[in-house]
Amino acid sequence: MPDQTALKSLTQLIERLAPDFTALSDRIWDFAELKFDEFKSAELLVQTLKQHGFAVEQGIAGMETAFIGQYGGGNPVIAFLGEYDALAGMSQIAGIDEPREGKSGASGHGCGHNLLGAGSLLAAVSLAKHLEANGLQGTVRYYGCPGEEGGSGKTFMVRAGAFSDVDAALTWHPAPFNGVRSTNNLAVLEYYYRFKGIAAHASNAAHLGRSALDAVELMNVGVNFLREHMPQDCRVHYAITDAGGRAANVVQAKAEVLYLVRAPEMSQALALAERVDQVARGAAMMTGTEVEIIFDTAATNLLPNLTLENAIHENLVAIGPVPFDEADIDFARKIQATFTQEAINSSIKLYQIKQDVFSNEKIDGSTPLHTGLRAFEGQSHFRAGSTDVGDVSRVTPTAQCWAPAWAIGTNPHTWQVVAQGRSAAAHKAMLHAAKALASTGLDLATSPHLLSKARAEWEAAMKDEPYVCPIPATVMPGIRPSVK
Repeated sequence: MPDQTALKSLTQLIERLAPDFTALSDRIWDFAELKFDEFKSAELLVQTLKQHGFAVEQGIAGMETAFIGQYGGGNPVIAFLGEYDALAGMSQIAGIDEPREGKSGASGHGCGHNLLGAGSLLAAVSLAKHLEANGLQGTVRYYGCPGEEGGSGKTFMVRAGAFSDVDAALTWHPAPFNGVRSTNNLAVLEYYYRFKGIAAHASNAAHLGRSALDAVELMNVGVNFLREHMPQDCRVHYAITDAGGRAANVVQAKAEVLYLVRAPEMSQALALAERVDQVARGAAMMTGTEVEIIFDTAATNLLPNLTLENAIHENLVAIGPVPFDEADIDFARKIQATFTQEAINSSIKLYQIKQDVFSNEKIDGSTPLHTGLRAFEGQSHFRAGSTDVGDVSRVTPTAQCWAPAWAIGTNPHTWQVVAQGRSAAAHKAMLHAAKALASTGLDLATSPHLLSKARAEWEAAMKDEPYVCPIPATVMPGIRPSVK
């Protein structure tokens, strides 16, 4: 169990620093910058690191908005992962319980990365100050990771060797619930399929045309039939990114579709992607067009580390529940009223919420904010999402927790997330996560046994299938070269 004296000292430090970091989170919410364009957000985080004595290296892995802040020295090297990118088209006024754009067509923090980045930074700064004040050895790093939303920033950082000497990595994510859930999620590959045909008058010379749009549509039909013949836990989804134009009386000479291919293991995702490629080539053959297959991004499936996850859980138990007040509950209740009961039940099921540690009662969503702590089962569960945290977990022991920044029933990538992103409840959840991460980092710095146990678990899990970065060496962030 955590050292109570040290835990109290660390959490008090976080409370003292809280106003600056909640303001930091709100400023990043205001910026709402998209992947690889997070210049204002990154600069604000970098300046905060420097103000607290961290040495900062910028431009990591060829990404202008990627950076590493470091404090202290010696082993262990403990990494805190931060994100700060937003989502396109998710502008929403904060603090209200109805969808209302702040600015038409603008972006918004629909996954809570403003909180994630600021909370992880608060954990890193607090731990660094605590180690120095108590004469303890250890190197604290904050990794500024851009482009989690469709950019795989961490994967590029891993490929560049940015985590090669890290002993353990910690992070968190806003959620409707408080606690740790060990997850096996999905590896993901993203490809653009760009078809090239021949333009023609769609009425009097259609026989001279070769429709790229027909090729896209036939590919989509073919992949939809493929769904019956792929492993059960795989996912394939697409978006037509270029339909070739708006004129119906023209045979479209160009068209493009983006595909995401997901599977429980990267080897399965690569095999399934090859089958999707074959469908694309078949569609090109049927329509007399050409297809160019363009690699976009990729992220490997998470490798859970039960040792680290249990350590975070023990700290969450010691810290206690998030101190929500009636105003927090009231706003959450208004947000929750925008959900169906099915959505609320689905949220509880998605996060495998069965029992609460503090009350020992089943969680049913009747309280709009999670005021307790989910039980940690000590085993992993399947979750059909993807994250570039997975690539970090393949090169060093990695763990993450959730904090209840959202009303129960909230799904990521929705206006409700953006509306709650600057709320007092979200700020409290962010501080709670910082306390859990910082105290776990302290455990790693002061308990060689914990670190060696986490490392042994990681090594045993990795021995049969060494990590290979899924992004080809020729692919750079934001650049989409043909690969097939």
